[in-house]
Amino acid sequence: MILWLWLCWAFSTSAELPDSEVMARYLEEQLMADYSIMEQVARRVPRQAKFLQRLETRPRMSEFNVKSTIISRYAFTTVSCTMVNSGSEAREAVFEMQIPAAAFISNFTMSIGNKTYYGEVTGKETKRSGDDKEKHKKPPSPTDARENGYETFKASVFIPRKMQARFLLHYEELLQRRLGKYEYTVSIRPQQLVGRLRVEVNILENSGIVSLEVPPLRNSKQKGNGKAEGDVSPPPSTVIGHTKTLAKVTFNPSVVEQTRIARNGILGDFIIRYDVNRELSVGDIQILNGYFVHYFAPTDLPPLPKNVVFVLDSSASMVGTKLKQTKEALFTILQDLRPEDHFNIIGFSNRIKVWQQDRLVPVTPNNIRDAKKYIHNMSPTGGTNINAALQTGAKLLNDYIAQKDIDARTVSLIIFLTDGRPTVGETQSSKILSNTKDAIRDKFCLFTIGIGNDVDQKLLERMALENCGMTRHFQEDEDAASHLKGFYDEIGTPLLSDIRIDYSEDNVEQVTQNFFPNYFNGSEIIIAGKLINHTSDSLHVEVTASNSKKYILLKTDVAIDLPSRNDIRGVPGLEDGKGDKNYIERAWSYLTIKELLNSRLKSNSNQEKDSLREKAMAMALAYNFVTPFTVLKMREAGLHSKPPQENFISPSTDGIGEKLQSLQGHKAPPGLHRQQDKQRIKISKTSADGDPHFVIDFPSSKFSVCFNIDGEPGDILRLVSDHKESGVTVNGKLIGAPAPPNGHKKHRTYFNTITILSNKPERSYLEITPKRIILDDGERLLLACDRSAVVRSSSLEVSISANSNVTVTIRDTISFVILIHHYKKPAPYQRDHLGFYISNSKGLSSNSHGLLGQFLSHEVKLLQESLNTSHQQVGENQTEEMKQNLTNTLKVRDRLVPVVWKQRRIYNGQQEVNCWFAKNNADKLIDGSYKDYLASHPFDTGTSFGASNNL
Repeated sequence: MILWLWLCWAFSTSAELPDSEVMARYLEEQLMADYSIMEQVARRVPRQAKFLQRLETRPRMSEFNVKSTIISRYAFTTVSCTMVNSGSEAREAVFEMQIPAAAFISNFTMSIGNKTYYGEVTGKETKRSGDDKEKHKKPPSPTDARENGYETFKASVFIPRKMQARFLLHYEELLQRRLGKYEYTVSIRPQQLVGRLRVEVNILENSGIVSLEVPPLRNSKQKGNGKAEGDVSPPPSTVIGHTKTLAKVTFNPSVVEQTRIARNGILGDFIIRYDVNRELSVGDIQILNGYFVHYFAPTDLPPLPKNVVFVLDSSASMVGTKLKQTKEALFTILQDLRPEDHFNIIGFSNRIKVWQQDRLVPVTPNNIRDAKKYIHNMSPTGGTNINAALQTGAKLLNDYIAQKDIDARTVSLIIFLTDGRPTVGETQSSKILSNTKDAIRDKFCLFTIGIGNDVDQKLLERMALENCGMTRHFQEDEDAASHLKGFYDEIGTPLLSDIRIDYSEDNVEQVTQNFFPNYFNGSEIIIAGKLINHTSDSLHVEVTASNSKKYILLKTDVAIDLPSRNDIRGVPGLEDGKGDKNYIERAWSYLTIKELLNSRLKSNSNQEKDSLREKAMAMALAYNFVTPFTVLKMREAGLHSKPPQENFISPSTDGIGEKLQSLQGHKAPPGLHRQQDKQRIKISKTSADGDPHFVIDFPSSKFSVCFNIDGEPGDILRLVSDHKESGVTVNGKLIGAPAPPNGHKKHRTYFNTITILSNKPERSYLEITPKRIILDDGERLLLACDRSAVVRSSSLEVSISANSNVTVTIRDTISFVILIHHYKKPAPYQRDHLGFYISNSKGLSSNSHGLLGQFLSHEVKLLQESLNTSHQQVGENQTEEMKQNLTNTLKVRDRLVPVVWKQRRIYNGQQEVNCWFAKNNADKLIDGSYKDYLASHPFDTGTSFGASNNL
């Protein structure tokens, strides 16, 4: 009767509200009251609450608080949870938290009543004793159960009656970039409604935050999926705020809002995705207190062609949804292959079935159609012969690479998918691993995918690690099709191959992995190390790589600034020792431990494994990380110790530019040495620079000729035209500026764009401005002028000296140097502009033309004319004073050109040139008139006056 009356009262007060919301509002009131339970143990409890307490036997979670700070991709996370036992007897409380499998736990503390226990990271013993367990609590540990890249941390304690327990968990991780975004995830699964639930994430990225987004909460079945349908609005109560370099995201749902999301308290994953500003460069290099971290993720690169073999499990265990979703994913993946790619498909069970025997086929509409038919007709049957399938795939790819005259800079890979363990043929994992490694021979990479709970994930993980690949594992009940497509998207667009990053050897030590077989679009290469030369004021960095038909070398010198530049101590929120943590040093230790663990996994030597284990354990103990070789043991801090405090890292917006150092640079191609940077550029005086002033050097005659061209803004001048013979054309576009005060000109003009075109042996062009360079030889590459870089293809090399000059070498016989003129505080009549210099003209033909090109193979004679004498050729022994007192004439072919003696400054004013000056826009000096050298557009390759051609 009492139960019936209480239910009637409840429903009568909620005529217009759903059941769950009424209950949630009531719980919210009760939970808020529980915050002061320690002070109000004897308070009166409403009758309805007593009824709920009898139904609810577990302690209630009154608070769940997550606070995270991400500094340059390195994330510090603290989870605080308070549980209240308002019952009349001791009850067991379980604190459970899913954390990323890649994260390391760095601390755990809990207080139960007036007792505090702290976690101590110790080396893991080989033998475990069962006598360690304490009667009233179970030791916390990350469980072995992984769910799509996540582990569950669990701690169980008994809370005395009318008391509370508080848990503080700290973990750290280095965010990985996938599909162009960093993803930070917090699991919110308290298993019950929580009175105070709050997530706060602070992000500090000095290079600039872009594309910040907070999608809806993700449930477990969506885990690992980069994109979800309707992935638009953030969860309710989410607040997002950010500046250029700082972002703050909070999620603070009330109990009612929690109920609307999930009545069982399993809300899902709170996700933040973002990226940072970047460009094609040596990357983002940050230095602090003797450590550095280097992030390299270039953009705007053309994709490399790839040769891919799909090896798909079609055994009987794949029956039903798994094979259906695999087929769906492959249909989409095949559609995404590029025309320059080649591919094949292998299905395997106890038999191996190859779609196209002994070859890889190009991507054509017919081949894609036939491949889809083959996949559609695959049926599940038989056992699982993993070894034979991989041997067949490796032989197919090896034979194709050896037999075909393919470009060495294509990327070859195998994508292997299975849902089980080897049951047919070779079934011993060690033999499969060695056979696979012997078959691949470091010639290409193997990417593995496991589906379901029966798969040998350790085998797949090791196969990928040993063969420069990656692995993914998806649960059977998940959307495998979208997972497979997402994984392929990560590796489907290779941009660079054979990437090597080097630092000055006398400056660094203990550098993490610095060679990478491939760089895929949307990913990121991360390297860290220690600085050993504390007297050096810079760190030299060189990155060499291949991109399609080009070799690239980017290089820079990074200033090693004062320690205070990157020191974040003193930032609000870093008290109690947290600010002493060097996030760059911890990123280095994180990467180093990960590499030691991977190296041990790949090793076949017990002695080497033991050595790697000891090194990994020693570093984990030094940095207080829980790893496979360390364990978290709980120690009692004392009866009257203070409850654990929440030590959060919370960056401030004050003085951010002074607290973080983020320096970027560029790279250059293999075979170059640092000494080359110090060599002075050897160029002739033949040039077009300034306003623009033209200089032509005649070394055999031991004099120079100069002239001006008074063009109009927007004019495009043909400087060198040899399209028919050497295939080279150089055009320069003018911009205008006001004339200087008291000048005789109506305006000034400068070159702001130089276009260099070449059609031999293949068509390509360069477009150079004071800020950037576009190189297009069928694949477009964008380079910045403020970063040193070198790009080399079979017939072309472009070398950039940051903010100074660009050297273009064509077939090793033609070289041009373009000087970059920047004004820090330009006058009204000054503009950033370019100067064009001819360094080597051996490869240009005798028929080359243009304002400069027409003089490269022809000599000009200098005649002198006294007042009452006939023309005489000037002798070499005449002095400069004599020349200035003469009325002089140049003989150009059959034309006589009056000239006067002048001085010109070239090479940024660093060198003075004495020259004979021809007036009136070089009238009679050049063939035709100035207007005959106007091109119709920057890519005009016309060679005769009035004629225009297109490249």
